[in-house]
Amino acid sequence: MTQVLRILFVVLFPATFADAQSYDIILRGGSVYDGLGNPPVKADVGIRKDTIAFIGNLEGVAAAQDINVEGMAVAPGFINMLSWADGTLLKDGRSMSDIKQGVTLEIFGEGVSPGPRKRGRRSKLWTTLGGYFDHLEKQGVSPNFASFVGATSIRTYVLGEASRSPTAQELQEMKRLVRQAMREGALGVGSSLIYTPATFASTEELIELCKAAGEFGGMYITHMRSESDAILEALNETMTIAKTANVPAEIYHFKINQARNWNKIDLVLFKMDSARRAGLKISADMYPYVASATGLKERVPTWAQEGGSAEMRKRFADPQTRQRILNDMERGFPTKNSDPRQVVILGFKSDSLSALYKGKRLDEVAKLHGKSADETVLDLITAEKTSIPALYFLMSEENMRRMLAQPYVSIGSDAGSMALTDDFQNLGVHPRAYGTFARVLGKYARDEKLFPLTEAIRKMTSLPAANLRLKDRGVLKAGYYADIVVFDPERIKDTATFEDPHAYAEGVIHVFVNGIQVLKHGEHTGEKPGRCVRGPGWTVTSNR
Repeated sequence: MTQVLRILFVVLFPATFADAQSYDIILRGGSVYDGLGNPPVKADVGIRKDTIAFIGNLEGVAAAQDINVEGMAVAPGFINMLSWADGTLLKDGRSMSDIKQGVTLEIFGEGVSPGPRKRGRRSKLWTTLGGYFDHLEKQGVSPNFASFVGATSIRTYVLGEASRSPTAQELQEMKRLVRQAMREGALGVGSSLIYTPATFASTEELIELCKAAGEFGGMYITHMRSESDAILEALNETMTIAKTANVPAEIYHFKINQARNWNKIDLVLFKMDSARRAGLKISADMYPYVASATGLKERVPTWAQEGGSAEMRKRFADPQTRQRILNDMERGFPTKNSDPRQVVILGFKSDSLSALYKGKRLDEVAKLHGKSADETVLDLITAEKTSIPALYFLMSEENMRRMLAQPYVSIGSDAGSMALTDDFQNLGVHPRAYGTFARVLGKYARDEKLFPLTEAIRKMTSLPAANLRLKDRGVLKAGYYADIVVFDPERIKDTATFEDPHAYAEGVIHVFVNGIQVLKHGEHTGEKPGRCVRGPGWTVTSNR
């Protein structure tokens, strides 16, 4: 049959043509959401190998596996735009907390990426981003994964923790590393500009790195330099980088911190809308919670963090320098400092400290410690030799809802993918690790009707896929990869809370990754069919 006749035959007799095909799996009678925001249609979905082979009426057609999904929503697998599963997948490749929410693709690289890194005790298995990709595929994981190359990783590789600009020669080496990562499959450059040593990077440095990524079709994605007092200036910087480097840009975890800044919401949204109308490709992602999570270390002035954690602790121990640090903290430097009553400590490495302080607000901990909140922070960091994870309740629900509803906003958990095992359950975590996607679908789409279910699904599928320029993913369409989630739209919900964050979401029934079922009736099958989804600069010929 010629191609023209074949197409005509399919159009005129779709069911007859489907009868002639063989399917590995048929999902029957579900409400099929294409991911593009269109209304759902009742249809069957035929899967062959790793591909969606047919969507339509497959009545009377047999398959090796036949699954009744009547009354269920059938959607493209969800894309986690900001994932820290690059580390947790090495411990547990099942990706339990995300698979149980329908996430089939994890995106890494907020400032720090798995490569490049210099060879040493902690990098015996790989030193490049491409090496990490190969390692994770060989190990075996359930979800697909992709990554940006971290601007912090590039800077640290060349400059270490120094607070200075690169020389011309060093900048060329940094750009070479970006180009290498792009050829290995990076999606672009990711930055995280409130953390040292990323804070030491100039706008010009970031522009040059993005230009190198842009040579391969890469984009820029950023945790902006400020999400608080200087948020408008930070937004201007992001747009300047995108315009000058001629690359698309995305803002990580879109938000406005501190009550004194909440009234800037109209200006922030106006600037985004204006830039997009003017032709700038700029978008954002976020998680649906009013608290963020980062280290207590981030209350320390950035100048005191130069050289790394060991050098920082030495400064804490010097009386004169310590007083200068405390003076800056008291005066609000950095501006991300917050009322100690708004900070909840998630946990410690030390069991004794956890027993005393885990789950308590910083002001309570300071009273128990017998010192000011700022002195307590320095003492705890010195004792722990880590950044100490904490929750920061700095956002307003009203602003969060308005930002979440923007048509250019997709979804990212800003968390690892965890399991209810000893490896993870003792960790202090944000509930976003277990509930981000289910919370958008259940609380905000179904219960509060902030937007229709069709729009919620679009935010998790075709929108991020288009922004990332992914091929054949993010839409339910014949010929696309069979990354599919089946969920109950009436039951889906998050159950993790700030008080009890280790709790799986409910309502996701089946999940398929590259045509392989990884979740069956809500239970993990143990399958690990995940692949690296490589970016536009990848030079190795694909098998597809």
